[in-house]
Amino acid sequence: MATINIRVDEKLKKESERIFEELGLGMTSAMTIFLKAVVRNNGIPFSLEIPNEETLQAFKEVEDMISGKEKAKRYSSVADLRKDLGV
Repeated sequence: MATINIRVDEKLKKESERIFEELGLGMTSAMTIFLKAVVRNNGIPFSLEIPNEETLQAFKEVEDMISGKEKAKRYSSVADLRKDLGV
């Protein structure tokens, strides 16, 4: 077995430990899962991209809806949503 020592922000460590605990994992098990996924994927197991302008605008729109700055459109049925989407 090998040992890895890493330095991370204390808040990040505590928040991730809380989530791992809910999943029934310790930090060591969670990091082992991540490292195995790196090997299996031959790289980082998730996308690392700079969002384009359309995606950034969508993020802003969601934030505005959450904060109440913009009203979210609501639908009374899936059929109404599909009609609005044109599908």
